[in-house]
Amino acid sequence: MIFNIQRYSTHDGPGIRTVVFLKGCSLGCRWCQNPESRSRTRDVLFDARLCLEGCDLCQQAAPGIIDRALNGLIIHREKLNETHLDALTECCPTQALTVCGEEKQVADIMATVLRDKPFYDRSGGGITLSGGEPFISPGLAHSLFKASHEQGIHTAVETCLHVPWHYIEPALPYVDLFLADLKHVDAEVFKQWTDGSAKRVLENLKRLAAAGKELTIRVPLIQGFNADEASIKAITRFAADELNVRDIHFLPYHTLGMNKYTLLGLPYSAPDKPLDNPELLDFAQQFAAQNGLTATLRG
Repeated sequence: MIFNIQRYSTHDGPGIRTVVFLKGCSLGCRWCQNPESRSRTRDVLFDARLCLEGCDLCQQAAPGIIDRALNGLIIHREKLNETHLDALTECCPTQALTVCGEEKQVADIMATVLRDKPFYDRSGGGITLSGGEPFISPGLAHSLFKASHEQGIHTAVETCLHVPWHYIEPALPYVDLFLADLKHVDAEVFKQWTDGSAKRVLENLKRLAAAGKELTIRVPLIQGFNADEASIKAITRFAADELNVRDIHFLPYHTLGMNKYTLLGLPYSAPDKPLDNPELLDFAQQFAAQNGLTATLRG
């Protein structure tokens, strides 16, 4: 199950890339910018701003699932099934109501990826799997990486690594670059903000390092979670001492994904303002340099 294929990306690994977004994630990060990626099944998004007054096409497509209200629609999401989702996929003329998620075969995905192989060859780019968490679907991830390698395409993955190691290991020969999140090293804080296990992530990072894989660490900086000097020090020291990596990317928190929670009918429990702390970002870069890392700020 995928939810997007983004061509001509320049922010998800070296060169010009095609990013394939897979649905499903085992974490529940409060600040997640792609909440539509969490579920492994399809989701319905509704934007009231685009809804046509008087239109009832979606109600006809899924009777008993959608009701008209003064401020738009009431969607009984708990009643949705695959038949409803199929019917709703193409019913809305303004795209006020959309269905996120599509099952695609590896050959179909690769057909899109291969369209831009000349750009990869010239720029040093390739394919990047993102999500969600790509390794939550280990068979699909492995197949896409292997197929890409067989075509001479550079491969990268954006991953939180919150999966069992045996989900990751089969793909190791076919992944050229891991862009791996290191959100926190404190197990209690990590659990509180992500509903996950820091131990699992840290152990997987160590195994990747021991396997000699090229690894870039990414640190989303979230106020109240890890956007403080003590957390940055602990994360940076772990990256430098335990993983022996060269590159670390600090990603200041932004709120560009907030509206997606409204579209999904979900609450938003992360900060409602972007991180605005130039002094802390300067500190992060300087401390990383002191520990032998090349730090990059990525918006």
